[in-house]
This record gives sequence, structure tokens and C-alpha cells, in this order.
Amino acid sequence: MTQRPDILVLFAHLAIGHSKINRAMLAALDDLPRVRLHDLLETYPDFYIDVEHEQAMLREVDLVVFQHPVYWYGLPAIMKHWLDCVFTQGFAFGSGGVALRGKALLQACSTGAQADAYRPGGIHHYPMDQLLLPMRAVARFCGMRYLEPLVVHGGHRLPEADIADHAARYRRILADYRHDTDDAVASGGG
Repeated sequence: MTQRPDILVLFAHLAIGHSKINRAMLAALDDLPRVRLHDLLETYPDFYIDVEHEQAMLREVDLVVFQHPVYWYGLPAIMKHWLDCVFTQGFAFGSGGVALRGKALLQACSTGAQADAYRPGGIHHYPMDQLLLPMRAVARFCGMRYLEPLVVHGGHRLPEADIADHAARYRRILADYRHDTDDAVASGGG
């Protein structure tokens, strides 16, 4: 029996050809039957989002993953636009907006800077948990469970072995994910 995907990985990267870490993360998911990979830039190069199709995909899954590099302290533009178009009143929130309630949301993101750049006194000053607050707020507002994010810092400077380890960890987190428990993700750290 074929297993239906119950994990939707929304992916966006403006320069995937230059990203060793995100390419490795995508490759690690390639043969997981539970995972549906959805490259937003490939699907919507013109930014015209098929809202009905996107909402139908979301209804079918238990876990929604936002995999992306952190651009100017947030999501890539296509991902933010996708959220604006798809997480609408009556679907994701508000009267009758219960389609996402009880689902989980995971951010799997990468930065170009090292971890110590994201602290008071560091070049970016704010810790990653503060920079990721908007997605935590989105999840809460829509009745979703926000799972501990999986963040990798300095991705383009990592040795190949570290990249492979991170990609394998990402694969394990998604392969082991169970909707009734967040243990697989929580133990994966961030």
C-alpha cells in the first residue's frame, strides 16, 4: 500500500545553485514517501498563487514545513506572499477558519552568519528565537502547534561532513515525525 504524503515541505531559495546546505537538505528528503516537496519559486515564478490548490494540499497533511534561508530576518518574499494568499480568513483563522487547527508547523531554516552573530553584541544583535517569532505567532493564531525550529548557521562555510550530518538529522526528524507527539522534532533540537 502506498503511503500518502502527510508532510508538506514548502521550499523557497533565490539561489539554490549556490546553497550547499539547502540542496543537501532537499536531497535527504528525496525518497521519503510521507513527504511532498513543494518548491514555491518553481511552481509560481510569476507569484500568482493557486490558492484553492494550496489550501487543498494543506488540508491533506499533518505537518507543514517551511524550509528556507533567512532573508533580511524573515521569510523569502514568495513564502511571505504565499502566506498572505493562502492563510486566509475563513480557512486558517476567523469564523469557520479551522482548516489548520491541530496541524504542526516546523521551520527548517539556514543563515549565512555563524550562530554568535545572532545575540546582543553580535552583528545581527537579535537571537534567532526572536527573529522567528512571526511564524510562531502565525502558528498560534491559526491553532497550529509550532515545533522547535531546525536552524543551521553559516551553512555555506560548513564542512561537507557537517552538511551531511545536518541533512541526515533533517531526514530523521521528518521520517520519524508522528502527529500525535512532537518528540521526534523536539529531540532534534534547533
